[in-house]
Amino acid sequence: MRRIVLDTETTGLEPSEGHRIIEVAGIELSDRRPTGRHFHRYLNPERAIDFAATEVHGLTAEDLADKPRFADIADELLEFLQGAELLIHNAPFDVGFLDAELLRVGRPGIATLCTVSDTLMLARETHPGKKNSLDALCERYAVDNSKRSLHGALLDAQLLADVWLAMTRGQESLDIMMAAAEAPAATLALAPIRAAIRVLRASDAELALHRAMCERIGRESKGRCLWQELALAG
Repeated sequence: MRRIVLDTETTGLEPSEGHRIIEVAGIELSDRRPTGRHFHRYLNPERAIDFAATEVHGLTAEDLADKPRFADIADELLEFLQGAELLIHNAPFDVGFLDAELLRVGRPGIATLCTVSDTLMLARETHPGKKNSLDALCERYAVDNSKRSLHGALLDAQLLADVWLAMTRGQESLDIMMAAAEAPAATLALAPIRAAIRVLRASDAELALHRAMCERIGRESKGRCLWQELALAG
């Protein structure tokens, strides 16, 4: 299964107020393993950046003045995302901004291209009543986030990928089964599994202790010792 762990940084909090994406990053996973492929772009938002937002990610309009606009990278981004399951922490926020940007360039929304899974909702279901920010999850799953002095889409996507893999480790066997079910029959020829079985036999002393224990259980249970019954039946 192909997944993309995705994150964005923005000029503010509300796309409905004209705020824009200034950084977008995605890390590709295939069958729960990083493929080495990723998408990462800084973008010129063509507007001012809220001071509060700059305090979070450290980017200013001057930093981004020479960067491409979203329209310049839209086709490349959509090609990278096409058909994947997107893993996003607090997905409504990022999807809202992506859909607003796509609408500006006359493209359909993300839901027409991908499925979206909200890792924040997953974390809340897994750890109810606890903090489930990315930093809190990094601490919970021993993911090193010491370089995260500021938010950044690429770094946050990398951290989220590590967190998601740790948080969903129990799903690994299910993913393998699903991949096998989707694969052509010709690819499912599996080598037989052979295991060396070591047999440890009881010593005479251990057998004598076992018989004595069975006799005691038989007396105390008035003849209802399962081991004695099986021995007589055999």
